[in-house]
Amino acid sequence: MVNTKVMLCGIELDNPVIPASGTFGFGYEFAELYDINCLGTFSFKGTTKDPRFGNPTPRIAECESGMINSVGLQNPGVEAVIAEELPKLKKCFSKPVMANVSGFSVEDYAYTCEKLDGQEQIGWLEVNVSCPNVHGGGMSFGTSPEAAAQVTKAVKAVTKKPVIIKLSPNVTDIVSIAKACEDSGADGISLINTLLGMRIDLKTRKPVVANKMGGFSGAAIKPVALRMVYQVSEAVRIPVVGMGGVSNAEDVIEMIMAGATAVEVGAANLVDPFACRDIVENLPKVMEKYGINNLNEIKGCAHNG
Repeated sequence: MVNTKVMLCGIELDNPVIPASGTFGFGYEFAELYDINCLGTFSFKGTTKDPRFGNPTPRIAECESGMINSVGLQNPGVEAVIAEELPKLKKCFSKPVMANVSGFSVEDYAYTCEKLDGQEQIGWLEVNVSCPNVHGGGMSFGTSPEAAAQVTKAVKAVTKKPVIIKLSPNVTDIVSIAKACEDSGADGISLINTLLGMRIDLKTRKPVVANKMGGFSGAAIKPVALRMVYQVSEAVRIPVVGMGGVSNAEDVIEMIMAGATAVEVGAANLVDPFACRDIVENLPKVMEKYGINNLNEIKGCAHNG
């Protein structure tokens, strides 16, 4: 019998499969389709201090081997998440959940994280300094080591739970930013968020999404994600949560071989709502196929080549 358990920042997961923020709502929507307790955990919808309506429509554009989204962090705000969303989630999910947090200032990040840190259901805080489709926030904090470190320090000062910083691939040197976060107290690194992309409608001769550009995700970005997970896991001592183009159990194993401790699944959930359930079910079979008894045995093994 293979062992799919992994340890993420001191909390044991039954398996490394984690639906990514923005693709799984607050969980209870998917709980109507299957028992989401089969998951390692999941990262809930990106939450900000104040409610956000998000970007104007259209927000989604299909493209080869992926999609572009420009939702713009639509969410009810942290107070409503605590008062309304978490109680609904508690009825269908018995494991610690990962809270994804975004902000438009260092103070915003600290306020929201402090509020969520006090919630019993939350196991980790995934701090998103990498959203590519929000003006004046998100990615602006994740494109320099200094800014990312500033957010990390502020959040760590007001929280007790593990803080995982989610980084942007839209930078020249991902390693220096990851190391700055580690040096500032981060308990883990999560990467990659979406690449910045766009589509143009040949009939209207205008960008397809109203925001002109948005986050490009899907199978096409997996080689970039693997490269960055490999580079960062080699440079830091804290756990790395890998994501980007993951759509099956083989992809999960490949991410772990690159150095990831756990693996998030994003765009695949929007194509097939059962994607994560199927990955969890198939993971033991794929492990047996490749002679893997324990995922910890292969973590980062690609670095030995």
